[in-house]
Amino acid sequence: MLAVDGPSGAGKSTLAAQVADRLRARGCRTELVSTDAFATWDDPVAWWPRLVDGVLRPLADGVDGAYRRMDWSTGTPRPGELVRVPVPDVLVLEGVSSGRASVRPLLSHLCWLSGGSAAQRLARAVARDGEAAYAELSRWQRFERGWFAVDGTPEAADTRLS
Repeated sequence: MLAVDGPSGAGKSTLAAQVADRLRARGCRTELVSTDAFATWDDPVAWWPRLVDGVLRPLADGVDGAYRRMDWSTGTPRPGELVRVPVPDVLVLEGVSSGRASVRPLLSHLCWLSGGSAAQRLARAVARDGEAAYAELSRWQRFERGWFAVDGTPEAADTRLS
């Protein structure tokens, strides 16, 4: 299991997708799960038990996992489509808090992606999510700074990229 963690707008999704594509090209059964499918503005990290119960625990037992991806189509997040996760050779977890302390003993590798300055990351995130998300993204950045400081994710990473 590989976790690609770091602040919003750092490029985690892009990097994780590239890694998953390269592993698949080598014939490795690879599944990619993003924390964006779970998190909401008001619940940035407490959703973790849904990932553990729906994906991590079943996969560890050799059984396919599943979770409901957050549906933002109405502007208010709600449980959406069921996503099935077949048992892979490599599971790539991507997103803010994917390398949290509670999962680190299960990880084969933790990659931290810093992605430049806070201003650069905010600009990329706004470009991705739209100007209407600016206030929420700013609030999210303040939250994640505290989260990473307490969780110690950057210091725990096996690989650190900027």
